[in-house]
Amino acid sequence: MYVISAMFTVLVGPWTALNSAPYAAVVMDARTGKIYHSRNADTRLHPASLTKMMTLYVAFQAIEQSEISLDSYVTVSRNASSEPPSKLWLKTGQKIQLRYLIRAASIKSANDAATAIGEAIAGSEVEFAKRMTRTARAMGMDRTTFKNAHGLTQSGHLSTARDMTILGRHIIYDYPQYYNLFSRRSADAKVRQVNNTNRRFLGAYKGADGIKTGYTRAAGFNLVASAERGGERIIATMFGGSSTPARNARVAQLLDMGFKRAPSSAKLQRPRIPPYERNKNEHKGKTVRLMTAVKRSLRPKIRPFGSGPVPAELLIAAAPEVQIQPDDILAALQSATSGAVVVQLAESTYAPGMARISPRVRPPRLSFVADPVAEQPTESVARRSKSGSRTWAINIGKFNFRHQAERVLLRMALAEMSTLDGADRTVKARATGYDALFTGLTQDSADLACRRLHAQQLSCFMVAPS
Repeated sequence: MYVISAMFTVLVGPWTALNSAPYAAVVMDARTGKIYHSRNADTRLHPASLTKMMTLYVAFQAIEQSEISLDSYVTVSRNASSEPPSKLWLKTGQKIQLRYLIRAASIKSANDAATAIGEAIAGSEVEFAKRMTRTARAMGMDRTTFKNAHGLTQSGHLSTARDMTILGRHIIYDYPQYYNLFSRRSADAKVRQVNNTNRRFLGAYKGADGIKTGYTRAAGFNLVASAERGGERIIATMFGGSSTPARNARVAQLLDMGFKRAPSSAKLQRPRIPPYERNKNEHKGKTVRLMTAVKRSLRPKIRPFGSGPVPAELLIAAAPEVQIQPDDILAALQSATSGAVVVQLAESTYAPGMARISPRVRPPRLSFVADPVAEQPTESVARRSKSGSRTWAINIGKFNFRHQAERVLLRMALAEMSTLDGADRTVKARATGYDALFTGLTQDSADLACRRLHAQQLSCFMVAPS
């Protein structure tokens, strides 16, 4: 009798301990938000590193609203560097660009990177957690409260399977330009190469492209997964797994259930984007420059020219928003467009010899096609190309004026003709300015172009097909 009891304790005891975290699950059709399956969906549980989905969502929001830049340098605090693993092993006082912190938090689930992101945006992790909670409420995540940016167990830091599924859906549709981060198997995080904590599931389940894993002893093994097949997209969330293999197997079953129940076609109903909330203390102690409407435009004075050919340097207008290496641009201009660009001058400034010079015809490949409806907010100016089905793009910056964006696009195209030849130069009008993009690229060509531009210390990031 005692032997049987002891054997039962040995066999069942460890299993019970491993499964001590409560189980919860939700299956949602991402296109419509319809729930196909739920179990303890509204039970408040420990989310673990699923928390970082909201950390990253707020970061994406801040970047798009120009509150911070991907290229902004973040100084790592003692609080951030002291976070327990998983981590990037950042040092106190170290300076690192935000883009690398985002990669580390989304792919490796680095706790120190998540804390550094929150402190950079809100000034402190406590204030950032409050902002995370307010953003959650605006999304309809009514039973979620965040206390930190990383998800380690803390009193009151709780969420639900339903709320985390809602958050996953917002990440997919609100910021598709960043969503590809969650499908990368590995990435360069500046100080080291990092591997995706979800790479086993991404490699095993057909159509899986995200989103986030999480584990603590109190939470168990958690996962919010998304997969797309034939235009159908399903999100499955699970809390309380006993191990990584068991969790992955159960989430695969949940996704299979969703694809089986989902209609082959459904009208996409995007979630409502929550209102943007700028940090209240952002301008404290800073000089604020307000952008106001131009009341009077002065006619610029004409630069006098002497005799002889027009120097190529005069064709390069200053663009303070983007760092350009003059030697590379000048070399590209001289080799690729020598004599192809016409500079119009007033009659009084022509040298006698220049009056007899006939300008060459601009090549068709440099022609611009203007949008016929100038009043439309989505107006763009793009160069024609035969890009076919290529749908990737790269964004090289945001500018206050359209002409600045167009000018920098042309200069970039001339500097990187080998990689950007055939791409469309497109200017997108946004509420906060004008985005300069090269569109009509393949994924490989976009990645190559961005890497070459980064090597020249130029800003650039890839935009996945929407």
